[in-house]
Amino acid sequence: MATVALRHLREAGSPAAVAPSAYESGAEAGPYRRALRAVGADERPPPSPGEFRNVLGHFAGGVTVITAPAKDDEPPAGFVCQAFSSLSLDPPLVVFMIGRASATWPRIARAGVFCVNVLGSGQGELCRRFAVSASVRADKFAGVVHEPAPATGSPRLDGVPAWVDCTVHAVHTGGDHLIVVGRVEALGADEEAASAGPLLFHRGAFGTFDAFGTYKG
Repeated sequence: MATVALRHLREAGSPAAVAPSAYESGAEAGPYRRALRAVGADERPPPSPGEFRNVLGHFAGGVTVITAPAKDDEPPAGFVCQAFSSLSLDPPLVVFMIGRASATWPRIARAGVFCVNVLGSGQGELCRRFAVSASVRADKFAGVVHEPAPATGSPRLDGVPAWVDCTVHAVHTGGDHLIVVGRVEALGADEEAASAGPLLFHRGAFGTFDAFGTYKG
């Protein structure tokens, strides 16, 4: 599906166009395939996915919900993303990473826009709603209060401490993920919502800071 979305962006003349990759050529049907080779006797084997997740889980990060507007009779798209960061001040750019096998990414790619909703400490349940696969819950927005972001119309969730409204600027390949760069068109913060502190994710669990700045897992 990621391949289809990337081709859609190229055919639409989007600045998010990327050069064809090895993933798209040859056996283009099916999931991402890594190059295989024998590990030499004097080489350390690569880390297993479980070891990779366990070690990288020690890095605490904020939690966002990235959304895109409804299109072609589909409901709005949204997914939970911890792999988000600011990238550039001039021009204003942000970046997020998403799995190539994601069912949500093609919908974001077709829209060509997205909104990053930064979650606060009391929004763990909202996070869990959007963490479910789109194949399990087709309309994740049922019962969720939101309004269109000013520049792109992407859903801006009610009560979030901050939001960043973007157009898709570029898409790069990165192993089994895609690296999506967004150009910031509008953004804002709710200081009252932010005063409760951020929602953090650390070692597979939610956490936050208390009023004294102490981490609480």
